[in-house]
Amino acid sequence: MMIAAVTSISTLLARYQAVRQATSQLCRPLSPEDCMVQSCPEASPVKWHLAHTSWFFETFVLTEFASAYQPFHPEFRWLFNSYYNSLGDMPEKKLRASFSRPPLEAILAYRAHVDAAMARLLQHSIEGEAARRIVLGIEHEQQHQELIATDIKHALFTNPLHPAYLEAASPQQETTIAPPLEWTDFTPGLTEAGLTLDPNSIDAFAFDNETPRHPVYIAPFRLANRPVTCAEYLTFIDQNGYDRPELWLSEGWTAMRAEGWQAPLYWQRDNTIKSGWCLYTLHGFQPLEDLSETPVCHLSFFEADAYARWAGYRLPTEFEWEHAAVQTQFTRGNFVETGNLHPIPATALTGLQQIFGDVWEWTQSGYTGYPGYKPLPGALGEYNGKFMSSQIVLRGGSCVTPAAHIRPTYRNFFTPATRWQFSGLRLAQDAPK
Repeated sequence: MMIAAVTSISTLLARYQAVRQATSQLCRPLSPEDCMVQSCPEASPVKWHLAHTSWFFETFVLTEFASAYQPFHPEFRWLFNSYYNSLGDMPEKKLRASFSRPPLEAILAYRAHVDAAMARLLQHSIEGEAARRIVLGIEHEQQHQELIATDIKHALFTNPLHPAYLEAASPQQETTIAPPLEWTDFTPGLTEAGLTLDPNSIDAFAFDNETPRHPVYIAPFRLANRPVTCAEYLTFIDQNGYDRPELWLSEGWTAMRAEGWQAPLYWQRDNTIKSGWCLYTLHGFQPLEDLSETPVCHLSFFEADAYARWAGYRLPTEFEWEHAAVQTQFTRGNFVETGNLHPIPATALTGLQQIFGDVWEWTQSGYTGYPGYKPLPGALGEYNGKFMSSQIVLRGGSCVTPAAHIRPTYRNFFTPATRWQFSGLRLAQDAPK
């Protein structure tokens, strides 16, 4: 199959260039020194993200579909490989910050080299497989935009000066009060989840782990109208939620005790303010009282599950969440484009709020393949399928997710102790008999 229509090619190039520019814009407040920091094993230096996203287009598109393409540097093929074992070796992830060379200006030159080659490629008709890989590369870069935000937040927080990524644009307004916690009933029965896409289309996209569409049975359930807020989670802390083993899964209790968790990541005690807590954000530290009505974030699955037990409810399954999200019929929300860079309070009084954006919502579902799941052929099959072990599914996107990147079927996944992402929770319960 060949993609020959000029409008399709020009649209694809515009999408590519817009995403690449968005990455550059996200990095603009950072110094070269900022771009070098790797502050926890889960994170990567910003410089690495800039290189790896270029590596993806070079490796999976340009070297295979641009006949005259000359790689920027022969060593980059393994140096910026992330986890594609079928392509050869790669440096150990925890060592990514130890490479002071190549310097940032060389990485930026690498990006410019790849961008110019992609523009040349998209001046002509291209194979359908090339187009599909470009779309995958665009979505891949949007994932790394979110990782840039979460990784630099952790890096700046670990700096003893706790600098802000960006100063707040304006003083905090009077705190909005989140609507009371209410419930929406759903009676799905036998329904379907996931997507089945036309393999020849580049207009609709889903990752392979969202496919295929398949039948699921969902018992009647109720879903909370909004995520749990910081104020509500503070009550859990004040009532000794971190000291009650009956609330915790065994592995969660062990992890919490070993890591010394007493509150969500980025919460610090501060006896000089009324609440006794302040929260580090990408705009620097803010008193908890200014953020009390916002969705609580940077929780592990274990903390989310413990809170739900304490509250007398549970976490939704990923299929319950998807069924409810599909009913909203839109994906508007507090995404990275708003510039908030932190969850905001829910405001509407009725219906499901903040399904999309603000915080990734932990579900109780383990990350596995759907019935009939088939990974992509070749090295790209390592993108999602190899991680279908010991991970938990999250849904909905966050305040640092690009808006165009999210949809009701999107499945994020992390190990249950993960806290550096903007992850929160929404309560669920079985519907009354």
